[in-house]
Amino acid sequence: MLIDSHCHLDFEALSGDLNGVLARAKAAGVDGMVTISTRVEEFAKVRAIAEPHEQVWCSVGTHPHHADEELHIQTTDLVRLSAHPKCVAIGEAGLDYFYDNAPREAQATGLRRHIAAARETGLPLVIHSRAADDDMAAILEEESGAGTFPFLLHCFTAGPDLARRALALGGYVSFSGIITFKNAEEIREVAAFVPADRYLVETDAPYLAPIPHRGQSNEPSFVRHTAEKLAEVRGISLEVLGAETTRNFARLFSKTGL
Repeated sequence: MLIDSHCHLDFEALSGDLNGVLARAKAAGVDGMVTISTRVEEFAKVRAIAEPHEQVWCSVGTHPHHADEELHIQTTDLVRLSAHPKCVAIGEAGLDYFYDNAPREAQATGLRRHIAAARETGLPLVIHSRAADDDMAAILEEESGAGTFPFLLHCFTAGPDLARRALALGGYVSFSGIITFKNAEEIREVAAFVPADRYLVETDAPYLAPIPHRGQSNEPSFVRHTAEKLAEVRGISLEVLGAETTRNFARLFSKTGL
């Protein structure tokens, strides 16, 4: 069994094909997934995807691209909404200095509020970090000093320093279809040294479809190709990787009850 730790299942874009997406995922050996919130104000849509399906869960949070649009969202709001039975994570939240779609101060404020929610609830924080390695590591270390919290660096695109600093704090690292791309050697190097009990695999759907589907709209069934490459990089069988990522998912996203 494989678990897709991070996917966006857009209810409106699927136009009724959600059952098809889930059936294809099941056929590919993907038996569970978390669909990710990027705007708290649209949490109801994410929740509606997860509610009818036993092996689909969701998160609640504000993507850094929208941090300035949801500065009115407080930690108490995140904690309250995360009490829903199908909500198993906080986020995604974080820092994105590549696009800088929101002021960096707003991104940091949002990130810290999400960290506080993860600390209070015990739910893992799904972290988006792009081109912000130093600031992200500094915030994680500072906030961990105030009290530990579970977290996942999703769709890892950073360098080995952030990975090692996050791992030292007890964090997890998740790898997407990028690991199959020709120019992703540094990410493959990171994937090789992450401990067996701290890594996950994901789609980041609908983006970053792995080879041989690159350029297509990504979906959870494609995560098998990412898993195959990750197993090759780590020098293990796909079966071992599936068992490890499933155990890691169950440990990190413990609210799923897996």
